[in-house]
Amino acid sequence: MTTDNPSTTTGPAGSAASSRVAELSYFFPAHNEEANLEALVEEALATLPSLADKFEVIAVDDGSKDRTPAIADELAKRYPDLFRVVHHPTNLGYGAALRSGFRAARYDRIAFTDGDRQFKVIDIGRLTARMAEADSPDVVVGFREHRADPPIRRWYARAYRLSNRIFFGVRVRDIDCACKLFKRQALEPIVVASGGAFFSAELLIKLRFDGRRIAEAGVPHYPRTAGSPTGAKPRVIFRAVRDFWGLRLRLWFRRSAAMRVGEAMLS
Repeated sequence: MTTDNPSTTTGPAGSAASSRVAELSYFFPAHNEEANLEALVEEALATLPSLADKFEVIAVDDGSKDRTPAIADELAKRYPDLFRVVHHPTNLGYGAALRSGFRAARYDRIAFTDGDRQFKVIDIGRLTARMAEADSPDVVVGFREHRADPPIRRWYARAYRLSNRIFFGVRVRDIDCACKLFKRQALEPIVVASGGAFFSAELLIKLRFDGRRIAEAGVPHYPRTAGSPTGAKPRVIFRAVRDFWGLRLRLWFRRSAAMRVGEAMLS
């Protein structure tokens, strides 16, 4: 059963109200993130022992043209038991990078953030704490408590959130927040068609229609200090709009068939 008004857990300011899990796969997409990659991996390896008994860290290099692939390979050699990298030979898009991360994940709980360090790994603990509550949601979606983005991106986000609520009934306040946690079993029947920025929304839409319980937890959001964002580029927005209406039309005409269009989430 889904929740139309997901409950939230924010925890004390500056800390994570965490709940330890047995297993956790944590991954992040990285496109030209040479300035952020090593610090994020080191942060994850220092933090995740406090959140999970067993964990892994996975980077998805989405066809980067800078030193991201080389840095990732060096880190994989340095931490062979804890860190892995998946390489895309060309830039396939944000959704394709997320799909590769989900497919590479091996453990029962799967979390991701972006690779730009606008989220702290410790705040995944807010999501595990919410998942451990009595209603035991299948998915916990972070929402940015104070979004550290330029005004134009915040405006896009408000319009996008409203559109997903009107046309798909997804009532989360920050549908594209790149800090999410999933139970592996909830993902097993799900396929997603989008390879671009609509991927996260399509995933939540299909989880909702599949009857999965979705909850929310507030997380801090920090300004990007290195690298360049790509989410507001016209070609990214156009692809998301195309995928949005493609799914909406398929669901209107034949929902059961629409739920089967796409690629499997898990390997």
